[in-house]
Amino acid sequence: MWHEILHNTWETISSQVRSFGYSQKHAILVPAAALGVGGMLVYWLRSRHKIKTIEMSDGWWGSGERPVKGKEDESIRPFRIETSDKEIEDLHRRLDQTRYTPHVEGAAFHYGFNSSYLQKVVAYWRNQFDWRKQVEVLNKYPHFKTTIEGIEIHFIHVKPSYVPHGRAVQPLLMVHGWPGSFYEFYKIIPLLTEPASHGLNEGDVVFEVICPSIPGYGFSEAPHKQGFDSVAAARIFHKLMNRLGFKEYYLQGGDWGSRITTNMAQMLPQCVKGLHLNLVFITVRGLRRIFSVMLGAYAPWLVGFTQEDAHRIYPFIQKNIYDVLRESGYLHIQATKPDTAGCGLNDSPVGLAAYILEKFSTWTNKSFLQRDDGGLESKYTLDELLTNVMIYWVTASIVSSMRFYKENFTKDPDLNAISRTGVYVPTGIAAFPQEITHTPQVWTKEAYKNIITYSYMPRGGHFAAFEEPKLLAQDIMNFVRKVEHL
Repeated sequence: MWHEILHNTWETISSQVRSFGYSQKHAILVPAAALGVGGMLVYWLRSRHKIKTIEMSDGWWGSGERPVKGKEDESIRPFRIETSDKEIEDLHRRLDQTRYTPHVEGAAFHYGFNSSYLQKVVAYWRNQFDWRKQVEVLNKYPHFKTTIEGIEIHFIHVKPSYVPHGRAVQPLLMVHGWPGSFYEFYKIIPLLTEPASHGLNEGDVVFEVICPSIPGYGFSEAPHKQGFDSVAAARIFHKLMNRLGFKEYYLQGGDWGSRITTNMAQMLPQCVKGLHLNLVFITVRGLRRIFSVMLGAYAPWLVGFTQEDAHRIYPFIQKNIYDVLRESGYLHIQATKPDTAGCGLNDSPVGLAAYILEKFSTWTNKSFLQRDDGGLESKYTLDELLTNVMIYWVTASIVSSMRFYKENFTKDPDLNAISRTGVYVPTGIAAFPQEITHTPQVWTKEAYKNIITYSYMPRGGHFAAFEEPKLLAQDIMNFVRKVEHL
């Protein structure tokens, strides 16, 4: 179209110039015409390379109508997690009244959480788990709340205790997913804020870390209106970072955190120095993708797969269809009618623990399905696992956290909007071998246009920061180091 416009414009100008016989009086038309056509050409070329972004827009998720007058309270308020005898006594009463279903012999975790092992977990929860002690653990980092778009946003903000003279501190926003929480990052935070103290790179890359709770999760208020999706969360977290005084910052996420931070990079790329992910949402669709899957099984190099890619995605039907279907039953419930199942989980701490902790079994390692204890204590302690469960329990946030699936899948059923917009900020990918699905770099590049690092991690699964904090911290630092030297 632009070629035709330019050609027709030039022909019109040329004919007019010839009709004037190149008179001295109208000679000025020639350079003017050339300037005009040149300007149109430059505009056309620049428009072709313009980066598409997600509109920032605005929102209101508070109760009732948005106030017509008055500015929103933008204060940052210190916050402290607290508990009480009443809260603990209520928990113990509910644990004592639990009804268990006998497990199927030899089923391990194939039917879900093994009820025999569940009784052992609940006995520890009731008799040995010290919630007051864990509250103090949670409070060891500074907590804050602020109101954005009508709801209270909770976050922790951890700064390095010592920064060598002349060393820049990089702000890093880390976003969790489901069924995790801000607590997932407690083991990785000191590695990022005090790297030299933990034998990491002698402190050449140092971060201050901000970990918010997604609205509807933990201590962040749940949206009161329909439609709160990852784009809305991205906008709120950009506003949070701006409120904290940051103009440029790094982002990191897995699970929903991956999608939220990706949306942040698509929304305000000028604010995002770099994006690091340990999960990538790329769906297998289209004839070209299907052809690459078929051919890649026999000649992976022809379709851009590495040997490690081939090892992780084949046999394709087993790993990408059967395994995904087995692990995604919860997703269909939460993406359609989350409140129905959620009301039972919100009333029963044991039901809540079984529902959440089962994910920490097979999402950490698929082979844990074969073990009677789900392999849970081989990677985590019961104190760590139950602390994450307690964050959902004491805040009664399981239902609102589940609704996040419905809001996102209603608008984008195949989660493919990321690919349609594209991500152009420097990107680092940490591909953990036990992640639910593996996305080869050649596929990742279709959506993430500026990949700086792509790492095949030696071990670890879905909850990378919780399970393998040192591996993840090293990969984040390596990525940021490369971005800073671009």
